[in-house]
Amino acid sequence: MKIGTDIVVVSRIEKSISKFGDKFIDRFLSEDEKQVAKKAESIAGYWATKEAVAKALGCGIGAELCFHDIIIYKDKKGAPHFKLTAKAQKLHNITKSSLSIAHDGGFAIATVIIL
Repeated sequence: MKIGTDIVVVSRIEKSISKFGDKFIDRFLSEDEKQVAKKAESIAGYWATKEAVAKALGCGIGAELCFHDIIIYKDKKGAPHFKLTAKAQKLHNITKSSLSIAHDGGFAIATVIIL
Protein backbone atom coordinates (compact mmCIF):
# COMPACT_ATOMS: atom_id res chain seq x y z
CA MET A 1 0.00 0.00 0.00
CA LYS A 2 1.21 3.50 -0.85
CA ILE A 3 -0.19 6.86 0.20
CA GLY A 4 0.26 10.35 -1.18
CA THR A 5 -1.15 13.69 -0.14
CA ASP A 6 -0.85 17.23 -1.41
CA ILE A 7 -2.23 20.59 -0.32
CA VAL A 8 -2.53 23.69 -2.49
CA VAL A 9 -3.37 27.31 -1.70
CA VAL A 10 -6.30 28.11 -4.00
CA SER A 11 -5.09 31.71 -4.51
CA ARG A 12 -1.89 30.32 -6.09
CA ILE A 13 -4.00 28.54 -8.71
CA GLU A 14 -6.13 31.67 -9.21
CA LYS A 15 -2.99 33.76 -9.82
CA SER A 16 -1.68 31.24 -12.36
CA ILE A 17 -5.03 31.21 -14.17
CA SER A 18 -5.08 35.03 -14.22
CA LYS A 19 -1.52 35.21 -15.51
CA PHE A 20 -1.50 32.33 -18.02
CA GLY A 21 -5.19 31.53 -18.65
CA ASP A 22 -5.97 28.36 -20.58
CA LYS A 23 -2.28 27.69 -21.18
CA PHE A 24 -1.86 26.99 -17.46
CA ILE A 25 -4.98 24.81 -17.22
CA ASP A 26 -4.12 22.90 -20.42
CA ARG A 27 -0.76 22.00 -18.86
CA PHE A 28 -2.37 19.57 -16.43
CA LEU A 29 -6.08 19.08 -17.19
CA SER A 30 -7.67 17.10 -20.02
CA GLU A 31 -10.70 18.39 -21.91
CA ASP A 32 -13.00 16.13 -19.86
CA GLU A 33 -11.44 17.30 -16.58
CA LYS A 34 -11.90 20.94 -17.60
CA GLN A 35 -15.63 20.31 -18.09
CA VAL A 36 -15.92 19.17 -14.45
CA ALA A 37 -13.40 21.42 -12.68
CA LYS A 38 -14.54 24.95 -13.51
CA LYS A 39 -14.05 26.80 -10.21
CA ALA A 40 -10.61 27.64 -8.85
CA GLU A 41 -11.23 25.43 -5.80
CA SER A 42 -11.96 22.42 -8.01
CA ILE A 43 -9.00 23.11 -10.28
CA ALA A 44 -6.76 23.34 -7.21
CA GLY A 45 -8.18 20.01 -5.99
CA TYR A 46 -7.33 18.40 -9.31
CA TRP A 47 -3.79 19.81 -9.14
CA ALA A 48 -3.42 18.42 -5.61
CA THR A 49 -4.77 15.05 -6.77
CA LYS A 50 -2.26 14.68 -9.56
CA GLU A 51 0.59 15.65 -7.23
CA ALA A 52 -0.68 13.20 -4.58
CA VAL A 53 -0.80 10.35 -7.13
CA ALA A 54 2.77 11.09 -8.20
CA LYS A 55 3.90 11.13 -4.56
CA ALA A 56 2.15 7.84 -3.82
CA LEU A 57 3.84 6.24 -6.82
CA GLY A 58 7.17 7.61 -5.61
CA CYS A 59 8.17 9.11 -8.94
CA GLY A 60 6.90 12.68 -8.89
CA ILE A 61 5.78 14.45 -12.04
CA GLY A 62 8.47 13.97 -14.68
CA ALA A 63 9.81 11.30 -17.03
CA GLU A 64 7.84 8.38 -15.54
CA LEU A 65 4.55 10.19 -15.07
CA CYS A 66 3.17 13.42 -16.50
CA PHE A 67 0.05 15.32 -15.46
CA HIS A 68 -1.89 13.98 -18.46
CA ASP A 69 -1.08 10.37 -17.48
CA ILE A 70 -3.42 10.83 -14.49
CA ILE A 71 -7.09 10.98 -15.42
CA ILE A 72 -9.56 12.23 -12.79
CA TYR A 73 -13.24 11.40 -13.12
CA LYS A 74 -16.35 11.14 -10.97
CA ASP A 75 -18.65 8.16 -10.53
CA LYS A 76 -22.45 8.28 -10.75
CA LYS A 77 -22.66 9.51 -7.14
CA GLY A 78 -20.13 12.29 -7.77
CA ALA A 79 -17.25 10.66 -5.88
CA PRO A 80 -13.81 11.37 -7.39
CA HIS A 81 -11.59 8.61 -8.78
CA PHE A 82 -8.52 8.45 -10.96
CA LYS A 83 -6.98 6.10 -13.46
CA LEU A 84 -3.73 6.13 -15.40
CA THR A 85 -3.20 6.08 -19.14
CA ALA A 86 -2.37 2.62 -20.51
CA LYS A 87 1.33 3.52 -20.75
CA ALA A 88 1.52 4.73 -17.15
CA GLN A 89 -0.61 1.85 -15.85
CA LYS A 90 1.76 -0.65 -17.46
CA LEU A 91 4.70 1.00 -15.71
CA HIS A 92 3.07 1.43 -12.27
CA ASN A 93 0.64 -1.54 -12.17
CA ILE A 94 -2.04 -0.11 -9.87
CA THR A 95 -4.51 -2.80 -8.80
CA LYS A 96 -6.75 -0.67 -6.57
CA SER A 97 -6.91 2.96 -5.50
CA SER A 98 -8.86 5.45 -3.44
CA LEU A 99 -9.04 9.24 -3.73
CA SER A 100 -10.38 11.97 -1.46
CA ILE A 101 -10.42 15.67 -2.40
CA ALA A 102 -11.49 18.53 -0.13
CA HIS A 103 -11.30 22.31 -0.21
CA ASP A 104 -11.99 24.83 2.54
CA GLY A 105 -10.53 28.03 3.94
CA GLY A 106 -8.56 28.83 0.81
CA PHE A 107 -6.89 25.41 0.56
CA ALA A 108 -7.46 22.29 -1.52
CA ILE A 109 -6.15 18.91 -0.37
CA ALA A 110 -6.07 15.47 -1.94
CA THR A 111 -5.18 12.12 -0.44
CA VAL A 112 -4.54 9.02 -2.54
CA ILE A 113 -4.12 5.41 -1.48
CA ILE A 114 -2.75 2.95 -4.02
CA LEU A 115 -2.34 -0.83 -4.00
